[in-house]
Amino acid sequence: MSLVEMKVPTIGESITEVTLSQWLKKDGDYVKVDEPICEFESDKATLEFPAEANGKLIFVAKEGDDLPIGALVAKIDTSFVLDTPAAASPAVAVETPAPTIEPVKENYASGHPSPAAGKILREGNVAASDVSGTGKDGRITKEDAVKAVENKSASPAEAPTKSVVPTNVAITLKVSGAREVRVEKMSRMRKTIASRLVSAKNNTAMLTTFNEVDLTAVNELRKKYQDRFVAKYGIKLGFMSLFAKACAKVLMEMPDVNAMIDGNDIIYHDYVDISIAISTPTGLVVPPVHNVESIGFHDVELKIKELADKARLGKLTLDEMKGGTFTITNGGIFGSLLSTPIINEPQSAILGMHAIKDRPVAIDGQVVIRPMMYLALSYDHRIIDGSTSVTFLVRLKELLEDPMTLMMDI
Repeated sequence: MSLVEMKVPTIGESITEVTLSQWLKKDGDYVKVDEPICEFESDKATLEFPAEANGKLIFVAKEGDDLPIGALVAKIDTSFVLDTPAAASPAVAVETPAPTIEPVKENYASGHPSPAAGKILREGNVAASDVSGTGKDGRITKEDAVKAVENKSASPAEAPTKSVVPTNVAITLKVSGAREVRVEKMSRMRKTIASRLVSAKNNTAMLTTFNEVDLTAVNELRKKYQDRFVAKYGIKLGFMSLFAKACAKVLMEMPDVNAMIDGNDIIYHDYVDISIAISTPTGLVVPPVHNVESIGFHDVELKIKELADKARLGKLTLDEMKGGTFTITNGGIFGSLLSTPIINEPQSAILGMHAIKDRPVAIDGQVVIRPMMYLALSYDHRIIDGSTSVTFLVRLKELLEDPMTLMMDI
């Protein structure tokens, strides 16, 4: 017997351990070289682990195991050879009895979610029985779970029925069904998110300053040029590219906000890599869009869409997660009116966007209704002064309320 040992490879400089989130093959399956056999969950992303040889797969590690770099995951018996069908012989007419129909034996994998998919379905309150699995032997994959949760969110909710409760009448509530408490192991990504958030609170002098922006001009710009933008680039001109480009311009003008602390040194950047906060079924990820200061609005929109699609399917690579000098998070897509975002270490600042609401504002002595958004800038006071943070938001407000100055770079 000739065995090839499959060990956890070196994934990144800062990653010392991964979790085996799910097997993509069964113990004893015949696998081919470069065929994915399992998925690892690291601190930053989910990665597929390919077979290093042809042969019979022999499990060593189990789903849910935490494995250090270099740990043995599986073995492949390369001496195992698949039986090949015999050469076809001349056809001979043979009387065959009528076939008997036997009940189909249901495979365990059929209709059962993988661990990652099961977590997504539970959090999305979707029953596994309502999902059709597209994985091996009908198993429900992570992609199946993500689509099922998204489809449920997109479907219209049933209108609540109104009930009239008489006053001054004692009401006895009857609780039917079991009251259950479920305990789950925290995923590696969730543990990393928790650790980084606590670290940012404990290790930085974090403060938040606020302002508001009138998006009338931005709305008019998008309405006027949207059709031509879509026709040329195949994607809509959204708010995110306008905010990202405006932030990049101000960051180049105010390098302190684009810098970061490294021990007793301050690292300044002559480029702007903006991390975009993306919510996924397994947690929040912040992949960066590189060189925002020098690329076009359509480049920003296309890159954000690409990163968001990959993030929600768990397909982001470690290289796509590296870097970032500043972060933008948009709680407005969930309805947030105001928040104090937490700095994405080792960066020194993060911009919080919020919901756009029509509000009365005073302009030239007249009260008018305008689409307004609150802006929040959380910053590390060790490197960014209060006056700098306030000036940053004022300058950002100026660019967004007169977006042609942003387009003309003046």
